[in-house]
Amino acid sequence: MILGAIFVLSLIGIWAFRRYARKRQEQTGDILPVFWVSLGLFIVPVTLFYFVLGHPVTLEYPELGGFNFQGGLQVRNSLIALWFALSLYTGAFIAEIVRAGILAVSKGQTEAAFALGLRPNRTMNLVILPQAMRVIIPPLISQFLNLTKNSSLAIAVGYMDVRATLGGITINQTGRELEGMLLLGLFYLTASLMISSVMNIYNNRIKLKER
Repeated sequence: MILGAIFVLSLIGIWAFRRYARKRQEQTGDILPVFWVSLGLFIVPVTLFYFVLGHPVTLEYPELGGFNFQGGLQVRNSLIALWFALSLYTGAFIAEIVRAGILAVSKGQTEAAFALGLRPNRTMNLVILPQAMRVIIPPLISQFLNLTKNSSLAIAVGYMDVRATLGGITINQTGRELEGMLLLGLFYLTASLMISSVMNIYNNRIKLKER
């Protein structure tokens, strides 16, 4: 419980530092080592309290007891197959979206940044990506929504997700086809609206604001 609270505080600290670093950069132009400080805040406090509290979280290995293994955690082959397939399929679309967004930025922006003495990594982080994100985010929202709906294909590889349980087992056991399908549709609608709302909030923050 305490270790979980430390982890949450570390995430809050990372968010606060990144916000402070962004404001300082906008006001003074100074660039703080955000990545390394964030990495330290993510690893050091949790690791330190893990040893101070006497290893409150440990790995549980499966042991053979009776006629079956007990303990541990089982990751089903169907879940791995689902993750692998959806990751490859959706990742290919997202990679193409990101590539197209970067290429949409004029080469003159890169040349101007190099003329000012910016290194390639700084040019990408400070010049190219902030402009490319305005092109990347809208189609990326669609891909996240497609990923949510495509997860229903888990039934094809034998993984019992909400489509197979609520839309399959529950309907077969209760005989309530209409109610079951309405609940299933409501679940996907709620998930899609939540993803769309969060991504649109982020899209509104980074979009070009005219005077």
